[in-house]
Amino acid sequence: MAKSKQAQTSGADQMQALLEKHPITLPDVGDIVEGVVISAANNEIHIDLGGIATGVVRGPELVDESGLYTNLQPGEQVTATVLDIENELGEIELSFREAGHQKAWEELARLFREQEIVDAHILDANKGGLIARTGNVSGFLPVSQLAVEHYPRVEGANKAKILQRLQTYVGQAFKVRIIDVDEKENKLIFSEKAARENEQSAKLSEYKVGNNVTGVVTGVVDFGAFVEFGEGLEGLVHISELAWQRIDNPKDVINVGDTITAQIIAIEGGKISLSMRRLQQDPWKDVAVRYKIGDMVKGKVLKLNPFGAFVELDNDIHGLAHISELSWKKIHSPEEVLKSGEEREFKIVSIEPDHHRLGLSVKQLTPRPGSKEKEEAAEGKEDKEKTEKEAAPTATEPTPAEEPTAATEEKNAEETSTPTEEAAK
Repeated sequence: MAKSKQAQTSGADQMQALLEKHPITLPDVGDIVEGVVISAANNEIHIDLGGIATGVVRGPELVDESGLYTNLQPGEQVTATVLDIENELGEIELSFREAGHQKAWEELARLFREQEIVDAHILDANKGGLIARTGNVSGFLPVSQLAVEHYPRVEGANKAKILQRLQTYVGQAFKVRIIDVDEKENKLIFSEKAARENEQSAKLSEYKVGNNVTGVVTGVVDFGAFVEFGEGLEGLVHISELAWQRIDNPKDVINVGDTITAQIIAIEGGKISLSMRRLQQDPWKDVAVRYKIGDMVKGKVLKLNPFGAFVELDNDIHGLAHISELSWKKIHSPEEVLKSGEEREFKIVSIEPDHHRLGLSVKQLTPRPGSKEKEEAAEGKEDKEKTEKEAAPTATEPTPAEEPTAATEEKNAEETSTPTEEAAK
């Protein structure tokens, strides 16, 4: 009996010594721990935490944004976050949610740094773009970051139609690159255009600014036309680069399916800007030969704006009749004088070939109100002054009242007589 007690004491001492040599430290709430899966069943997973304790992950805490702990099997190594150091069964409550969240965003940050291309599965759409997911984290793919074949080219930029087009992509997977990631703000932004930069750059290396290209119009929008050329390259002809004259609607001069030739005027990243008008002769170079300041010309009113009217003089030259040149009296709107579509005469008041500007006037075709009356009044005043001047007496021609009489002549003679004469008298 004594021997047994002595053995127990010796064993306890050995355990104490072992604990002192290798102290066991239980984790605190919030710590991240590692362990090995013991079992995975009934919506909970039991984990051996290095022989120190047993942990359990259950319910919503099984959700893992990183996607690493899906379909776990016994023997697999896992990482979890401590929620409670002891539950009702004496186990440590663990969570994959927080640890998985952290791992997921660390992986997203790595993908962003290394500019890797990933699959983004389209979940939903709104007017600004697409809701997409990579792994178990959702992010945003803006319309501006879509590749050319997915960009919603809708006439009039109708938001409802744009949304309809975007919704057709739900369920698809796009190759994208992460262009912004911020775990604190829960922000994740994708770009389909960026994912194709290398491919686009390789194709673009064959072209440079100034090259002429021939392509097919793939889309016409309010601000211009998209043209596909080469091996899957696409550029934009802005509305201002379609023709030398002013254009309000690109569809007036170009349509989908047209084959056109254009000049590359800019390459910025993967964006290609094209011009059709620069392959045409500038009609403004000889405008001074065709038109002169002071000429009376016939023009068609194309468009009325608050500041005036755009007028077509011929197919190439358009002028502006400013609101201040429409009437001698003050008006509040060009509609008070002109109508869109009407043809009438204008007077050219300015020509600026370098700036492609020509000024027109309506009011200068008519006399200024009140000018005739003022001229007549001025002429009448001059005539009156002239008549009065002619009627006025002069120093050498005395008026009848001033004609000398015998008495006055005698008086004058006395006043003008000399002293010698008086003395003689």
